[in-house]
Amino acid sequence: MEKVAVYPGSFDPITNGHLDLLERGLKIFDRIVIAIAANPAKKPLFSLEERIEMIQQSLANSPFQDRVQVDTFQGLLVEYVRKVRANAILRGLRAISDFEYEFQMALMNRKLSNEIETLFLMTAMRWIYISSRIIKEVVTSGGCVNGLVPEPVELKLVEKLRPALQTSL
Repeated sequence: MEKVAVYPGSFDPITNGHLDLLERGLKIFDRIVIAIAANPAKKPLFSLEERIEMIQQSLANSPFQDRVQVDTFQGLLVEYVRKVRANAILRGLRAISDFEYEFQMALMNRKLSNEIETLFLMTAMRWIYISSRIIKEVVTSGGCVNGLVPEPVELKLVEKLRPALQTSL
């Protein structure tokens, strides 16, 4: 039986830390579905379509792109996991604060669907300090995120956030 995991998140935008976790997850799973959460309560910088496009562009030359699917979902994660016939949820942990939130979510998902496992991978040390939020703050303030996000993401960030910086000067 194929081992499939769902890697959920907002991916607003995807970072090299996300891609590292994805690549490491593919050593465990045959296929991973990157599931972008369509959460109407959040105010993302990028539309769902832009996030899908950036992820696909970021994976375009990777040796594992054929083992990764990019999709969106709304509602309960466990329902989406069932829908795509996955058997696990893949999550990354950077700090203790991540663990507390992720632990609660994993327990609730387990309560809702005890046949779906959650697998946590520790973020690699070189990416432990980055998050999508911090990346956006750095670019907004005029800083460089080269090497922290894939090139297509860096270009989109600068295109979207730098005009705001120019008009505020």
